[in-house]
Amino acid sequence: MSTQLESVLVIGLGKVGLLVATLLDREGFDVTGLDRRPGRRKFKTQKGDITDGRVLRAAINKHDAVVTCLPYHLNLPVARVAHKLGRHYFDLTEDVPTTQAIREMSRSAKGVMAPQCGLAPGFIGIVGADLTREFDCLRSIELRVGALPQHPRGLLGYAFNWSPEGVVNEYLNPCEVIQGGKRTSVPPMEGLETIIIDGDQFEAFTTSGGLGSMCETFEGKVETLNYKTIRYPGHCRMMRFFFEELLMNRDRKGAGEILVNAKPPVNDDVVYVHAAVEGMQKDKLFRDEFVRRYFPVEINGQKWRAIAWTTASAVCAVIELVAKGRLPRKGFIRQEEIPLDLFLQTSTGALFGPPRPKEML
Repeated sequence: MSTQLESVLVIGLGKVGLLVATLLDREGFDVTGLDRRPGRRKFKTQKGDITDGRVLRAAINKHDAVVTCLPYHLNLPVARVAHKLGRHYFDLTEDVPTTQAIREMSRSAKGVMAPQCGLAPGFIGIVGADLTREFDCLRSIELRVGALPQHPRGLLGYAFNWSPEGVVNEYLNPCEVIQGGKRTSVPPMEGLETIIIDGDQFEAFTTSGGLGSMCETFEGKVETLNYKTIRYPGHCRMMRFFFEELLMNRDRKGAGEILVNAKPPVNDDVVYVHAAVEGMQKDKLFRDEFVRRYFPVEINGQKWRAIAWTTASAVCAVIELVAKGRLPRKGFIRQEEIPLDLFLQTSTGALFGPPRPKEML
């Protein structure tokens, strides 16, 4: 199979998947969107159910690459078919077991296997790794991301603009970190801390999956490495009550349904990205930071939520780099190995450049 990357199958045309397909089509890729209800789009679409193996295989076989924008538990069957057919594979998953399985496949892959290409994991790892390059010796890498409503109400101060299945998964699964220079696992919704961004107070606590493969990459090179989710103050306490005291941790599907019903999506959201690295530079202890706020933007005449465009733009930037030969065209791609400057030079990665409030692109 050729390692070219000209045609892309985008599976799942929800908010993120639709924007992924739109951006790739805008950049000249031959795009097909696959969904149970694809609707009428400017790019080619195909109606189909990916749980039908014949439909999935036939669709992937017609393209050089596939990017799945499905809930995390549906990604692995897609990855297996892409691997078997020798096609490039990209996804947005934060699920650790799914990524581990894809990593094993990548050892014999004929194309790229690139999971975790979204915001966190994904862009935050690219930023964190870039900050480390100016240090002679590393003490800590702290990565923080939050996708929040701009105008929160109620005790949770939240809106489910992201997959409820993914959020529940992150809140309940163990979190890989580096402590004392060694990889270990810590419970989710722990390590509660206060964080100030542009004068506004937030809290941050551990959640699963945000580091991707960074613990493997930086083990033995840094004393402390962790990822935490940013929320408005009081959120963690309420979620602990919901999952632990009300025992909703025993019913993940039901928990997601209750939470979305209580806190549905909103259009006016904001994404916070906060990465900080400490260590030695020329024999002096120093701390370097990357702190940004991202708001909804207009793309192709349509307004897109901050969480949608930051996620979609991140995976599209990686696809663009692979297509142009700026990244390997075979095997597993770790997000932290992607140079930030190359990422920002892509047409979609450029959206992450120095932001202006309410920027319209």
